[in-house]
Amino acid sequence: MGQLKQLLPLGSLTAIEHCANTVLSSGVSDVVLVISSDGAAVSSAIEPLPIRVAVNPDNGSDMAASVRVGLNALEDSASAVMICLADHPLVLQETINAMLATHQKNPEAVIIPSNNGRRGHPTLFPRKIIQEIFERSSLRDIIAAHVGMIVYENTEDDGVLLDMDTPEDYERILDKFSNNEQKKI
Repeated sequence: MGQLKQLLPLGSLTAIEHCANTVLSSGVSDVVLVISSDGAAVSSAIEPLPIRVAVNPDNGSDMAASVRVGLNALEDSASAVMICLADHPLVLQETINAMLATHQKNPEAVIIPSNNGRRGHPTLFPRKIIQEIFERSSLRDIIAAHVGMIVYENTEDDGVLLDMDTPEDYERILDKFSNNEQKKI
């Protein structure tokens, strides 16, 4: 993208603020934001929110390294970990609530939202399973090792599929966001 995706504006808030507000309004009790060592501006954007920040000192590392940093900062009492991506800012609170409810009914399941048969984000992992990231190289490896434990949370929320990897993706998200805001009026 050529700039910090997390700080791209969506209305009066940034992408990271939308993500953080959605997670917090869903009642998730312990939220940890993992930033790179040069992510102070991202941390500042969520400063007034009850979110702890953990710094991944290796700016060139992969997502698994950031997940490891986040897990080390997480409270021991967490029964599950939801990996939310800041470049998916339109995920609805109802989707996260549904995933949390499914976790309560099936605490051993890896829960992945799907929309029209396509897997999306965020993904909820039981704490015991996500700890495997310390032995495996990626979240995909963990999911592949636990295929029989996957529960798909079918949703009408296409925000689970919409990410911001290119300027065109961002334009699509802006259009969707604007349409959603118009429906609220």
